[in-house]
Amino acid sequence: MTFEETGLKPEILKAIAEMGFENPTPIQEQTISHLISSKQDLVALAQTGTGKTAAFGLPVIHNTSMQTKEVQSLILCPTRELCLQITRDMDKFSKFIPGFKTIPVYGGADITKQIRELKAGGQVVVGTPGRVHDLIRRKILNVSAIRWLILDEADEMLTMGFKEEMDAILSTTPKEKQTLLFSATMPSEIAAMKANYLHEAIEISVGKRNAGAENVEHHYYMVHAKDKYETLKRVADNYPDCYAIVFCRTRMETRDVAEQFMADGYNADALHGDLSQAQRDYVMARFRSKQLQMLVATDVAARGLDVTELTHVINYSMPDDPEVYIHRSGRTGRAGKSGISVSIINMKETGRLKQIEKIARKKFERKMVPGGDEICEKQLFHLIDRVKTVEINNSQIEKYIPQILEKFEGMSQDEIIKHFVSLEFNQLLDYYKNSRDLNVKVEAPRDSFQRNDRGSDRNGDRMSFSKLFINAGKKQNLNASGLIGLINQYSSRRNVEIGKIDIQRKFSFFEVDSNFEKDLVKALNNVVIEGHVINIGKVESTAETQPRERSSFRREGNGGGGGGYAGGRREGRREPAFSDRGDRGGDRGDRPRRRRN
Repeated sequence: MTFEETGLKPEILKAIAEMGFENPTPIQEQTISHLISSKQDLVALAQTGTGKTAAFGLPVIHNTSMQTKEVQSLILCPTRELCLQITRDMDKFSKFIPGFKTIPVYGGADITKQIRELKAGGQVVVGTPGRVHDLIRRKILNVSAIRWLILDEADEMLTMGFKEEMDAILSTTPKEKQTLLFSATMPSEIAAMKANYLHEAIEISVGKRNAGAENVEHHYYMVHAKDKYETLKRVADNYPDCYAIVFCRTRMETRDVAEQFMADGYNADALHGDLSQAQRDYVMARFRSKQLQMLVATDVAARGLDVTELTHVINYSMPDDPEVYIHRSGRTGRAGKSGISVSIINMKETGRLKQIEKIARKKFERKMVPGGDEICEKQLFHLIDRVKTVEINNSQIEKYIPQILEKFEGMSQDEIIKHFVSLEFNQLLDYYKNSRDLNVKVEAPRDSFQRNDRGSDRNGDRMSFSKLFINAGKKQNLNASGLIGLINQYSSRRNVEIGKIDIQRKFSFFEVDSNFEKDLVKALNNVVIEGHVINIGKVESTAETQPRERSSFRREGNGGGGGGYAGGRREGRREPAFSDRGDRGGDRGDRPRRRRN
């Protein structure tokens, strides 16, 4: 099928042809013709990077009336970056339709400018739920007569805690409208939204649900937590042409890793929540234009970053949610290209890796962390390939050739080559000389527990766990490692075993050693954190408190450790309870600064 066969207006076809689009993607092929000719609601399930913006944007532009400047379409999306990306795409699609206006509205920016643009009029509004809800309450944005409502990345909006705002916005829209819901996954909340707000919707699914991209390879390196950063450097050195996002768990970890990375000479920068909007825009513009080779980012900060040519996604810290991994890995291997998703894990994360394998239906291949000889060979031949393909400016170089030959007089061809290679590689060779093996040797499982690091002899002992409830969850930005940090911060105990953790939207469940249950409840109950009063108590269920073997979650002193655990008491200051910190790990050493490609 071609775009001409979809029935789009000539002005739109001209615009997308100028953008280089030739044939619609599967989601576009199934969606565009339906939306042009039908008013039936639609649920489209497709992974990030499949062309969803064009799938809903092109038919919306095609059907929009240019006789009025009133808002006819409302597009809701989870982040500012995605909001601006959709707006840019809509502007390109409508380039040859005079008077067509798309207005972006989002938090973290001057609302007065957005109010002026809304009062001037436009046919499409793209916005984040918080800012859209605010503008509706102020009676600035009127969506009572819209013809189309599009919920883009609806699952992400729910994950980020926007359900109340979305419900409030949808309640102000007219009954007679076409609602389009685009999502990568179909959790129960999306199914409920479909039942409540969509009418006899058809469902389109592109690719397997929860499945990773077919043309992405999944690799992992198993190392000790303290060697993660050193492993990251070796992975970067082993792929000289990589164009990658390095995902970290927290903004603090992101900042730490990026600062080390840049100090070690890598062409990288950071993207996280502590940056001002101007700084974020600057970093993202440099990365999109490939002035940056590697971007170190949190999941939230990277949302809306639409880059189609990533060669690698590197998981410096594995996400708690397997769906997040699927989203990350789906950022490479787009537009028919192949890609590699790399995970740097420690022994404690093998269970999470197997869980992701099961959900994504992908087999992860263990790779050995490359040694110094392998990396130097890869870098050397990368340099040779660059020398062979470099464009020669004969008009400028030719006049210097006689003097150059004179300086090399008496040297053989082999000697000249050795001198050039040594100039480039002496530092690198010295850095990796006698480099140690970072790979973890996986031993056969033991028959019984050995004496642990605190000196208590378990030898096959089983532990009794209590299941506790806490009135905080994803809406309060609490995750598993943040919960462990919270326990660290408010408990004086340093030997509490923590079992299964289940983070819900507004509350969570977790298991602890029954011996410490009462102390923990007493320490945490009625604590006020960022205005939120903590309530904690025991879940009375005999099935949940049966003795079980120790969990892989363990408290490690003051909350550090290989799992990226959070919080903990610190000398002179207290960390926020609902945040976590990962490992920095690795020694920077005297590695030579890495040349930009």
